Amino acid sequence: MPFLRQDVFVSVEPLEENVRRMLEPARMGAWFSGSISLLALLIAATGRYGMLSYHVTERTSEIGIRMALGAQRRHVLLLIVGDGMKLAGIGTGIGLAGAIVVAKLMSTMLFGIAGISPDALTLAAVSIGALAVALFACYVPARRATKVDPLVALRNE
Repeated sequence: MPFLRQDVFVSVEPLEENVRRMLEPARMGAWFSGSISLLALLIAATGRYGMLSYHVTERTSEIGIRMALGAQRRHVLLLIVGDGMKLAGIGTGIGLAGAIVVAKLMSTMLFGIAGISPDALTLAAVSIGALAVALFACYVPARRATKVDPLVALRNE
């Protein structure tokens, strides 16, 4: 309830409301950053799916030959998922190394801030999340590869 006292405008409001109003810009920034991060994750998963789907299409005859010679479906599944996850693991390792290097570089550029170290828990959670999305993106084309009929694959060759 605003009122005048000694020529000063004073506003009385609950502390929770005041804190909420002060933190609103930070909340909006976090929401925007999270939205952009989710969009980037979706684009990465779509790219991984497309790349592996193309890879499976190119290897249809090889998969058909493997299955004609007695390879079990789970071995074909593990082969395709393993190929995709190998690339995802390499990319995650390079990303973690880059994050650590950039954090150390930023700590030297910021005046008055002693050693910004990346939060290990956050890096681990993001890495595990990215690998889980990559696993799902690899599983769908690999599952389709297990349904390849060996006769059709050999006939197309």
